[in-house]
Formats: sequence, C-alpha cells, structure tokens
Amino acid sequence: MTQSNDQSTSRRDFLKVSTATAVGTGVLSSLGSTAHIYAGGDDKVKVGLVGCGGRGTGAASQALSTDGNVKLEAMADAFDDRLDRSLKNLQKQFSGRPERIDVAEEKKFVGFDAYQKVLDSGVDVVILATPPGFRPIHFEAAVNKGVHVFMEKPVATDVTGVKKVLAAAKKAKDKKLAVGVGLQRHHQAPYIETINRLKDGAIGDITSMRCYWNGGGVWEPRLDRKDAKSEMEYQMRNWYYYNWLCGDHINEQHIHNIDVCNWLKEDFPVKAYGMGGRQVRTDKKYGEIYDHFAVEFEYADGTRMYSQCRHIRNCWNSVTEHAQGSKGSCDISGAKYQTNAGYKWKYRGKKPNPYQVEHDDLFAAIRKGTPYNEAEYGAKSTMTAILGRLATYSGKPVTWDQAMASNVDLMPKDFSWEATPITVPDDNGFYPIPTPGVTKVL
Repeated sequence: MTQSNDQSTSRRDFLKVSTATAVGTGVLSSLGSTAHIYAGGDDKVKVGLVGCGGRGTGAASQALSTDGNVKLEAMADAFDDRLDRSLKNLQKQFSGRPERIDVAEEKKFVGFDAYQKVLDSGVDVVILATPPGFRPIHFEAAVNKGVHVFMEKPVATDVTGVKKVLAAAKKAKDKKLAVGVGLQRHHQAPYIETINRLKDGAIGDITSMRCYWNGGGVWEPRLDRKDAKSEMEYQMRNWYYYNWLCGDHINEQHIHNIDVCNWLKEDFPVKAYGMGGRQVRTDKKYGEIYDHFAVEFEYADGTRMYSQCRHIRNCWNSVTEHAQGSKGSCDISGAKYQTNAGYKWKYRGKKPNPYQVEHDDLFAAIRKGTPYNEAEYGAKSTMTAILGRLATYSGKPVTWDQAMASNVDLMPKDFSWEATPITVPDDNGFYPIPTPGVTKVL
C-alpha cells in the first residue's frame, strides 16, 4: 500500500543524521549540574513516572539519583497493584533520602488515561516506561504538554507509531524540550571509546557487522486466561507476547544490538531479508511472537549487518556486536579489536553504570537548557528492528521506503478493558501466527 507523494518519506530525507544530533557521546555527564538553576526557573525538577513495571521503577530510581533537587511527584499505570508495588520499592530504596519521593494519594493515577493525568499534574520531566506500543501516544502527549521526556526503547511497535514519534521529535526540538531514549549503550564508556576508534579508522573501512541477542527468553506469561477479566487485560498483563504491545523480541530486546551497528555506520539499512519462526515456544500461552529471527540488513553502500535473536533454552547464547574492517576486526561489545598487522587494543578505563549516566546526561541538559534530543535516533533504530520483523514475517525482502510508505497500524481503535485487541485467540486459545510466504505485512 502506498501513500500520496506529500505523505511518503524518502529514505534520503528520513535518514539525515549527524553526530551532533545522534546524541551518544556521553559528554554531558562531565558538564555538572548542581551549580545551575533548572531552566524552568526553579531548582527542583519534578518527575512523573508512567509505567510502573521493573524497568520503569529502575528508570525512576536513576532519575532520582541524579544531582540536584529532584523529586518524584506523580505516578501512573494501567494496574493499581503495579503502581503500589513500584512506589513501595522506591520508598525502600530512598529510605535515606525520603524527600526525593512525594507522591500524594491524589497523584497516583490508574487506567488507560492515567498518563494524561500525570502530564496535567505539573511535572517537569516524565518517564515513559509502559509497554512500547503506547510510547508514541504518550510521547506525543508529553511534547504537546511541554514536558521533558525520558522514554524507554523501543519507541514504537509499528510503522505508524514510528512516524508519530518522528513528528513529535521535531516538535520537541522546536519547543527546546530535552528527550532521552533508553538505548544506554550510547552512554556506556567502553562502547563510546570503541565506536569512536572504529569511526577513526582503527580497523579500516567497515565491510560487515554481526549482532546477536540469543538467549533462553524472558519471563513466562504471568496471568492465566481464566483469571483475566477480559482479553485486553490478559494481553496487557502478558504484554511481551503480543505485537501491538511489544513488537516481538527483535524489537523489544534485539534493538540494542541493531542500534549499535547503526551507530557505527551512522546510517540505517535500505533493505532487509529475514527468516524465523516458532520452533520451541509453540504453546498458546506465548501469544503470537516468534522464538527466533535471522535477518540480513543491507545499507546503501553495500555493507551488510547480520542479525540473530533467539528465545530458546539450552542453545548457544550471545548478546554481542562485532565489526569486520578492511584492516582488522572488532568485538564491539567486548570493547576490543585487533588489526591484520597484529596490533591489539582493549578498553581498560572506568565503567560507570550506563543506566545512571544516561539520566545524568539528560538531567544535566535539562538544568542547563542544553539541546538534547535522542528521539529521532531512537525512532530510526526502532524502525530498523521493525523492518527486520516485517521481512521475517513475510519471508520476502522489504525495503525501508516500502515499509515507511505503508500504513501498518497494530494498535486497537480504542482503549478500555472491554475493547478488542487487533488479534484475538481462536476457540482453543491459539493466536494467528505470521507465516512466511503467506502473511502480508505492508
């Protein structure tokens, strides 16, 4: 399906990126923040949390651990039990600094519209950590409200969501809002040093890249169908196993490794070829996602990125990235390389926690009023992962331009506990599984 010319996005226009806008150097953390007044005119930065699962709770903890006067004042989740558990965990973590958490009962919001109530509560920064399908909606609302954002990766689960994030990212720049994205390797010292050396030609011209997220999988489904009040609740509680919420594990997890390769190339693929399926995790409780992907991404200059991700136990595991150059090879994740001439290098510097550094950098930018926007880069790496999923599900090559010209939209038409998700089980509880050669993805 194609769009009219005024709606289509050419790859050349879409992929314009520079090292100045692709924030990933971690330099802001060295600027300091405590001596500067918050750009809003008050030294206190008020934080709101939307999405109170494990990653959201962790991100809130890191935000509250930044320098200066920072306070968590509002929280939101679809489920009250998750919100209450998150708040208790944070209060325990900050028992020595209780002033950093001040969430009044009237600022604990539950339901599908809870995010908007957090944005309306007067916070300066919002952490968006719900299942990623909601990210485009929440990010757009935060930008419209004029609130700074930290959002977890990936930033969308379909092409429509990516486009929404890109439009909001441009608006955020115009409004001088700071936006961080949870691709923390861009703030991880060994990665930064290694990538910079490779860009400076340490192993010559990059000719190919490999990246992996092969492991045994994530948490098992958390709710039995008979205990769910509706199909919507069942899928929301087990969000990782449904594409509108997660985007499959190539998008939710493997994006980290794919993103590193894009970072090195300072570009994004023009085409993807993929294969995969459900070999082991075939039980209906695993929803509609695959358990393995193998994707070959092609860049405009002919460079290839070979990508694998797998959720199968008792197999070879690897969460790594590698580059081959005309003069040597590099284990990027291991922060080491060797040249064909026999020279070897390994990073031996300090290794601060990148999850903390990414918040230190964001909050330093907010306090100083420094331009800071990772949303475009996050959207493009998300789109790369989605491109790989589309090629794998269809079993056919898919180009970036073909995907971006489509109107793929996985989201429900309305959000309530009675609403029907886009995919539902059959009478036996099984969901329709994409079939290469049959399934249409564009």
